[in-house]
Amino acid sequence: MMKTLQKLGKSLMLPVAVLPAAAILMGVGYWIDPAGWGGESALASFLVTAGAAILDNIPLLFAVGVAFGMAREQSGAAALSGLVGFMVITTMLTPGSVGNLLRRELSQIQEMAFDHIGNVFVGIISGCVAASAYSRFYKTELPAAMSFFSGRRLVPIVTAVAMLIVSFIFLIIWPPIYYGLLAFGEAISGLGAFGAALYGFFNRLLIPVGLHHTLNAVFWFDFIGINDLHNFWRGTGVVGQTGMYMGGFFPVMMFGLPGACMAMYRCAKDKNKKAVFGLLSAAAFASFFTGVTEPVEFSFMFVAPLLYVVHALLTAVSMFITASFQWFAGFAFSAGFIDLFLSTRVEYSTNWYMLIPLGIVYFFVYFFLFSLLIRKFNLHTPGREEDDIEAEMTAVLASDNYTAVAADILDGLGGKDNISELDYCATRLRIEVINYEQVNEKKIKAAGVSGVIRPSKTSVQVIIGTKVQFVMDEMKKLI
Repeated sequence: MMKTLQKLGKSLMLPVAVLPAAAILMGVGYWIDPAGWGGESALASFLVTAGAAILDNIPLLFAVGVAFGMAREQSGAAALSGLVGFMVITTMLTPGSVGNLLRRELSQIQEMAFDHIGNVFVGIISGCVAASAYSRFYKTELPAAMSFFSGRRLVPIVTAVAMLIVSFIFLIIWPPIYYGLLAFGEAISGLGAFGAALYGFFNRLLIPVGLHHTLNAVFWFDFIGINDLHNFWRGTGVVGQTGMYMGGFFPVMMFGLPGACMAMYRCAKDKNKKAVFGLLSAAAFASFFTGVTEPVEFSFMFVAPLLYVVHALLTAVSMFITASFQWFAGFAFSAGFIDLFLSTRVEYSTNWYMLIPLGIVYFFVYFFLFSLLIRKFNLHTPGREEDDIEAEMTAVLASDNYTAVAADILDGLGGKDNISELDYCATRLRIEVINYEQVNEKKIKAAGVSGVIRPSKTSVQVIIGTKVQFVMDEMKKLI
C-alpha cells in the first residue's frame, strides 16, 4: 500500500510543478485588483485568467499525470486515457445528465453534489483506472477485423468503459457522501473554538479527495447562516466572531508550510538538493504570498502520509488558538500575505497582528517537526527517493553513443523477445525478462554501464546514471 502511495506521489510531481507559477499569477492579479479580480484592470484580468486556467483544472491535470506516471510505461496513450476517463465521469454526472438518467428533477443536495463531481478525488481515480487499463491491455491483439484498435489504441476505449462503471457507482454513493459532509459541518458549527479546530483538521484531510470545498460551504458561505467569508468583507458580521473560520489558516499557509518546505529541502540528499530547490522554493513562495498550498501539500501527502496527518493536526491547533483568543483576519482568495494585508482594513480583523508571531512559531514547529519525522522514519519526501543513490547519480557511461549502448544492453538481456517489461527510474533501467538464463551480465557490463542487479528470477536492473532516459529511449526504438 505504501509503495503504491509513493508511486502515486511521484506521479503527481509533474502536474504539481506547474501549480506555483499559476498561484503566483493569480496572486499578483488579485494584488493589482483586489476588489474586481480583473474587472477593473486589464493586466489583473490577464494574470488572474492565466493562473485560473491552471488552478481551476487541477483535477484534470492529476487525471493525466497519475495515468502517465503510474502506467507500466510512461506513455502518451496512458495520459490520453486518463483524460478520457475524467471526461467520461464528469460529463456523465453533471446535474443535467443525472436528471436525464434518473428521469426526474434532482433535489437541491443532489444538484450541489454533482456540481462538484469534477474534483481531485475523481481526477486521481480516473488516472488510476487509466494506468491500470494501460498496464493490462497495451499489448492486447484483437481479431483481424478490429486490429486497428489493438494495443495502445485499445486502452482509451477500455478506460471509457471502466469509467462508465465508476460513474454508476458514484451516481449512487456521491450524494450521500456530500450530504454527510454538510451534516457534519452543521454538527460542529456550534462548538466554538473546538468546532473551528475540527473544521481546520478535516479541511486539510479532505484536500486529497477534493471534498474540502464541501465542508467550506458550511462555514464560509450562507449554507446554514454562518457565511463567514461574505460577512467579513460585506461588513455584516459580528466583531469577535466573524473570521473564526479563516484566521487560523494564515499561520499555517504563510509560515508553517514554508517551514515544511525548508525541512524537506534540508533532508533531501545532497546530490538532489539542487533539483528539489526550484520546486520547494516556488511552492513555499506561492503558499506565503498567495495562500495556495496545493504545490506544497501534494509534494508530500502521498509519499509521506504521516506528515500530512501532522499537518492537519497543526492546522487544527492553529484554528483553536486563533478562535480562542479572537485573532482574526479574512481572505477572499486564500490565507496568504496579500489577503492578510488587505484584511487589516476591515473592522472584523481583531488582533490580526498576533497571527504573525504565531506564524513565526509555526515556521519553526513545522521545520523541526518535519525534519525529525522525515529522518526518523526515512520518509521519501522530494529528494529522498530510494532510487536517488548518490553513487548512481554520479555514474558516468563509458560512451555517449546511446544507440550503441542500448543495443549492447539489449543483446546482453537476450534480445527484444526476452523482454516482457521495460521501465526506468532516476538512475536505472528496470527490466522484466522472460527467460532468466538468457541474461548475460558480462555483455551488459561491456556496454559501459555502472552495474547490473538481479533482484529476482524475472527482474534485471541496469545502473546507467542520470542519462538513463536517453538509453531508455533508444532501447524502445530497438524493441
